[in-house]
Amino acid sequence: METQHIDEELCRAFRRSAELAGKKWNAAILLALSRGADRFSSIIDSVEGLSDRLLAARLREMESHGLVDREVIPSTPVQILYRLTPAGSDLIRILNPLVQWSQRWEQVTRAE
Repeated sequence: METQHIDEELCRAFRRSAELAGKKWNAAILLALSRGADRFSSIIDSVEGLSDRLLAARLREMESHGLVDREVIPSTPVQILYRLTPAGSDLIRILNPLVQWSQRWEQVTRAE
């Protein structure tokens, strides 16, 4: 059987994507957004153990990568809404089977 050469740039792009999606808390934040959390406080409430500071950093990072949109509503007080971009929605569609797998095979994910 002949092996196919793997393109280096394709590997780098895949690695960057996997690292972004797999970075601690990112998948949980994306999942919370996909399930309707749209404010900072609702994301914090949805993701147990996530600190305010870390959420702010992760949201900025995911916004810079085009996964999350941030909308500032000029009101008193100012409201900020977060939502998945098309790229973020596409990523969560890809991650959903992994979420289902992890629920089905929970004993595998607990092994450390």
